[in-house]
Amino acid sequence: MTVVQPSEVMVNIKSPTQNENMSKVRIPPQSWDSHMHVFEPHSLDHDSAPYLPISSDLPQALTFESSLGLRNIVLVQPSCYGFDNTYLLRALRKLGPRHARGVVAFNPHTTTFQDLQSWHRLGVRGVRINLKSVNETMDRRAFEALLWRYADAVRPLGWVIQLYVPMELAAWLEDLAPSLDVKICLDHFGCPDLSSVAKELSSVHSSSSSGRQTPADPYEIPGFRSVISLLAQGKTYIKFSGAYRISNDPHLRDLTPMAKELLRVAGPTRIVFATDWPHTRFNGLDIEPFVKQCIGWCDNDIVLVNRIFRETAEELWDVKEQSSDSQQANL
Repeated sequence: MTVVQPSEVMVNIKSPTQNENMSKVRIPPQSWDSHMHVFEPHSLDHDSAPYLPISSDLPQALTFESSLGLRNIVLVQPSCYGFDNTYLLRALRKLGPRHARGVVAFNPHTTTFQDLQSWHRLGVRGVRINLKSVNETMDRRAFEALLWRYADAVRPLGWVIQLYVPMELAAWLEDLAPSLDVKICLDHFGCPDLSSVAKELSSVHSSSSSGRQTPADPYEIPGFRSVISLLAQGKTYIKFSGAYRISNDPHLRDLTPMAKELLRVAGPTRIVFATDWPHTRFNGLDIEPFVKQCIGWCDNDIVLVNRIFRETAEELWDVKEQSSDSQQANL
């Protein structure tokens, strides 16, 4: 299969105070999309799948990534496949670990270390714990026991535990994370409940010549203080992704205060960008405004943009160490 080799693209960003001026910031070359999915719906068990996605195969994914100027991707196991990673692993074999990484789902009681090692050679670097998509709840004791089982399984390989759980659970994770001794990555801005921020947002001050809005306090969001603490501990990362899953505002005004604070606290070291393609349950979404928004949140700081789109992702997904692994592509 031929991998699309996109050229570098230019993203134009409107200044928030001077709409007539356009600043131009490049998506850095060799950037990574740290969270996307591929599907073959005909291979799903329609009776057990929590949802049925539209066809979104690997060629379609590469076409989409090329349109944004991205060539490196992290394939994340969708919840509708459960523990069957067949299609994800097949895609990794086609791409090779130079340009792709994978995050799988597996049963820690039945999956062998030999299985994990074989997946590691293909480019897998993480396991996903997804409570949100399947509306699963558990008490603190069960949650901590689950994390310990996965941490013990993946620690020898240096993998990431990727969590798609409500932000409120960060309070449980805050005390536990240092003992787990693994990297943790929080999906979709940590999955906050933005209702408190939405209520706090006020209209534009009539007396303000700049037209700026009154900032809401992100620390009012349940679990946000614990997320900040986790980021400061040094082994937790967070994805700027899936904004449409948590914000009801097309301009993301309810998300902006939190995003800006995350960038202030952890922007250079702990944040990665992702598209969440193919935007399941939000089919047809135009992701370009979100890409522009992410760069805009960085205040057009190209060093910070480079960290979020490329360098931090390379560190999180163990890319540089495996840069010579392209020979493994056809295992």
